[in-house]
Amino acid sequence: MSDRTDSRSSALARPVGALRGVGPRLAERLSRLGVERIADLLCLLPLRYEDRTRIRPLGGLMPGEKVLIEGELELAEVAYRRRRSLLCRVADGTGAITLRFFHFNRVQQQQLVRGAHVRCFGEVRNGPTGLEMIHPEYRVIGAEPEPPGTALTPIYPTTEGLHQQRLRRFIQQAMAVMEKTDSVDYLHDRLPEGYPEFAESIRFLHGPPQGTDIEPLLAGAHPCQRRLALEELVAHRLSLQRLNLGRRREHAVMLKDERRLIAAFKSQLPFRLTRAQQAALNEILADLATASPMHRLLQGDVGSGKTVVAAASALAAASAGYQTAVMVPTELLAEQQHKTIAGWLSPLEIQVRLLTGSVTGSTRKQVLEETASGHAQVVVGTHALFQQSVRFARLALIIVDEQHRFGVNQRLELKQKGRKGLLSPHQLVMTATPIPRTLTMTAYADLDCSIIDELPPGRQPVGTAVMRQSRRAELVQRVRAHCGGGRQAYWVCPLIEESENLDYQAAAEVGRELSDALPNLNVGLVHGKMSASEKDRVMREFNSGGLHVLVATTVVEVGVDVPNASLMVIENAERMGLSQLHQLRGRVGRGRDASHCILLYKPPLTDVAEARLRVLRATNDGFAIAQKDLELRGPGEVLGTRQTGLMQLRVADIVRDADLLPDVIRISDELLTRFPQRVDPLIGRWTRGSSEYAKV
Repeated sequence: MSDRTDSRSSALARPVGALRGVGPRLAERLSRLGVERIADLLCLLPLRYEDRTRIRPLGGLMPGEKVLIEGELELAEVAYRRRRSLLCRVADGTGAITLRFFHFNRVQQQQLVRGAHVRCFGEVRNGPTGLEMIHPEYRVIGAEPEPPGTALTPIYPTTEGLHQQRLRRFIQQAMAVMEKTDSVDYLHDRLPEGYPEFAESIRFLHGPPQGTDIEPLLAGAHPCQRRLALEELVAHRLSLQRLNLGRRREHAVMLKDERRLIAAFKSQLPFRLTRAQQAALNEILADLATASPMHRLLQGDVGSGKTVVAAASALAAASAGYQTAVMVPTELLAEQQHKTIAGWLSPLEIQVRLLTGSVTGSTRKQVLEETASGHAQVVVGTHALFQQSVRFARLALIIVDEQHRFGVNQRLELKQKGRKGLLSPHQLVMTATPIPRTLTMTAYADLDCSIIDELPPGRQPVGTAVMRQSRRAELVQRVRAHCGGGRQAYWVCPLIEESENLDYQAAAEVGRELSDALPNLNVGLVHGKMSASEKDRVMREFNSGGLHVLVATTVVEVGVDVPNASLMVIENAERMGLSQLHQLRGRVGRGRDASHCILLYKPPLTDVAEARLRVLRATNDGFAIAQKDLELRGPGEVLGTRQTGLMQLRVADIVRDADLLPDVIRISDELLTRFPQRVDPLIGRWTRGSSEYAKV
């Protein structure tokens, strides 16, 4: 099949510049839409459709309607009022309407002259002299009657300098190429019953016949859309699976615990690893002991104990004489991870160093030197880790915590620091945002997955309540009673604007309010503008019990562990995402006392905000919360791929089309094993330029 596929698809694989009317400038504009080959135009599907199959009499038009009209120009003149504009009066015997153009050229003035017959489509509005259309699509036609089209008119995503009419002409040319080349259907014999073939779906979606029900099309539920969504998801999963196979041909250092450091590490811990932690660690150690680079995703709910598994993994590298980089999203978390990991590993004489933007001067110089010499065996840091000045002597393991917070470009830069000739570093990516299994198998098909699906003994579910801002005074009294009993509380103020100044001001104001209202309690403040040493001082004071209430921005979202803190108040909870709220709530419930989280909101709530708060109140299950977050925010936000394009699908929507995923998994596995000759051309139809990104 491969030779026939190549010959029949070669015309569609040509650059889009091969089409009539597409010069270099238009080709560049089309590339902004992801269109580089003729085949890409086929998969640039309409956003919506307009019914231009019926010409409306001008005498019956109403403002707000989008209609197709036809008539003779009675008047065409350039008016100089508040703005220069070209005004054309169109009549058809039943009535008249004005066409108004603010942007026009000499060619249009020569076309739109008195006596010309025009057909126009646009929105009817009230104007100064009656009904008008502003910048309608129009075409000059002959005096003889010309029937309107028999298909709905597609409206495509477009970009500056590329108008709908021109885009439609290019797509029609691509369709003609498809008809001549008899485009291949790679899934024709694997489809579930009742699904249309590829070419049939393409023809229909670019021009649904008159009378087609638009509602299923707008919802993405038409069989032709579902058919293409299925194929696109299969192509994406295949591209990741192929990368996984290719990666196994790459080489990595075998990291074995020759010095038996992990056994010593586990024996000194004040707790025993849970069954799930030990199972995940076993899977990681098995990967590290091979000569192929590990690519493993470690999922675990808030508080499930991923850090201790990561620390044990780093010991395997240190035991073999190699370095580990641990990259985390915020300085505070980096400081806490460094403190935790160093506390565990230093007794084993493993050198753990911290590198963030706040590490400066002679301390920074020393850390850079120790990293470059290999003396620093584990380096914990933020984005600072992949700066040009950072050089590793023998980097063999990269651990990325809260991986969805980093762009793919950033992870790729860090990976490059561990490349030595043909050797690539092992990679472990961790997330406290559990991801539904079918989504993992599609979006992370290139990663092996380990799940920590149980909490350590003693962790208690957190009771969650939702409260209006109007009950704030009552809540302050609850905090007084709570802390008066010897316990501690968080009061979190989320980011209001994308500004650290405003973030700080909001938290500082709440801190003053609580200090005034609770004079017998010690209230502390931590926020993003404080230096690392200031944050550390406040956090140490809170951890030791010197502070009763910690007012904080969302810097406490991950990593902070104070067992005596058993009450959390979250201001403006309606403005925050589900996963972030769940992460914040995970800061309490770490001790023996029953813990509570109060979500403070300001009405009225949007439907999405109300849904978020309802879910948080109903469950502590991270997987259920992740599923709902996926539905509310979309996979680009949850997976951290919005900025990279890796999962920017053209037709499919992972949430909307989640029921397709079992068929996606079945078909992609069958193609890999039984029809490998179809895999590359199918991937080529739907994906381009993401292979290097996907390797990280």
